[in-house]
Amino acid sequence: MTIATGPPLPTHHTPVVLARRFLTGGVVGTSLAACVVGGIVENVPLFVTGLVLPAVYGLLFFLAGTPRRAREAAVVPRTALATIESLEAVRGEPSDIPVRFELTVAPDDGPAYRVEITQDINLVDLSDYRPRGVVVVQYPPDRPWRVRIVKRPTPQWEGRVASARLDSAPGTVRVAAPPEDRDFGFVALLGLLLGAVVVVLLFRADLFDRDDTTKSLSAAPPPVSSPSSTTVVSSVSATVELGPGQSFLDKGELDRTVGSLTRGGGARQALTVVVRERLLSVVFSPTDTQTPGFDLRALPYDRFPALVEEATNTLGVHSPRAWQITADRLTGSLTIRVVVTGAEGTASLEAEGQGKVVRRVPAR
Repeated sequence: MTIATGPPLPTHHTPVVLARRFLTGGVVGTSLAACVVGGIVENVPLFVTGLVLPAVYGLLFFLAGTPRRAREAAVVPRTALATIESLEAVRGEPSDIPVRFELTVAPDDGPAYRVEITQDINLVDLSDYRPRGVVVVQYPPDRPWRVRIVKRPTPQWEGRVASARLDSAPGTVRVAAPPEDRDFGFVALLGLLLGAVVVVLLFRADLFDRDDTTKSLSAAPPPVSSPSSTTVVSSVSATVELGPGQSFLDKGELDRTVGSLTRGGGARQALTVVVRERLLSVVFSPTDTQTPGFDLRALPYDRFPALVEEATNTLGVHSPRAWQITADRLTGSLTIRVVVTGAEGTASLEAEGQGKVVRRVPAR
C-alpha cells in the first residue's frame, strides 16, 4: 500500500494536465504534418513553421513551468535516516555509475516505508554503501518517493547514523510515484492526430489538386463543351493556361493554341517552349541579339502525347505525379525533353526536332 507523510499527495489527474498533454500532442502532430506537407507542396513558410513551432512551444512550456519549479525549490526538504535493503549497479560508467537502491526510510514524525530509487554514485565512494547500512536521505514533504541520499551529511546526522539501528519496513509498505493513467496517452495521441489532420485539411488543395497526371493518358477525358483559357502575351514571353478539365495533350489543342499565338505575328523566333498539363509557356528570342531560336510553329506537336505516354509508361515511373515538355535549341540543334516525376523518382527522354526519341533515362 502507499502511505502519506505530511500534506496530501498532489493529484496528477487534473483537467490542466489533460489539456497540457492534448496541446503537446497537437503541437507534435502539427509540426510533423507541416514539415511533410510543406516539403511535398514546396511551401517554404509551412515547412519552416513545422521546424520552429516545437522550439517556440518548448520555450513557452519552460517559461510557464518556472513558477511551479520555484515553488518546489522553496519547499524545505525533510531529512531522515534510511536503511539500505539492497543495491545494484545499473550499468558501468567511467566515474559515476547509476545505482538502484531499495531503502527503508524512517521519518522522525511518521511511519517507516520502503522506496526504490536510482542515484549516481562515484566509484570511489561505492564501497561506503552496503546492505543494512544506514544513510541520511532527504525528500520533499509532498513527494516522499523522491528520496535522495545525502552524500555528505552534517555532523549531527553523522552522529545519528553511527548510533542508529533501524528495522526493515515490510515490502507492503511501499511508496512510489503515482502511475500515469492510460487516458493521458490517449489524449496526447488524439491531439497529435487532430494537429496533423488540421494541416492536411488546410492544404488539401495543394496536396490533391494535381494536374490529373496520375490518370491514364489513353483514358484522358474529352475537352469540355465550352473550353476556356487565359492568355498573357508580352514582348518577351507568352503564357496560356487552360481551364479545368482540359489538357494540352488533347488532340489538336497545342496546334490551336500555338496558332493563336502566331496569328499575325510573322515568323517570330522562340527561345524556349515549356508544356505542362494545362500550362504553355513560351520565351521569345530577343530581336536585337543573335541567340539561337526556332520557329514556334515548327515543333511536332502531334508527337507530344506519344512522347509523354512513352515517358510515363516505359521508364519505371508507375505512379506519375507531373510531367513537363521542354523544347529549345541552346545546344545548336532543336531538342525536345520530356521529364516525368513520381513516387519512384524522375525519368526523362530526349527527342530530336521531328519527335524521334534519341535518349532515355529511366527513373532513379
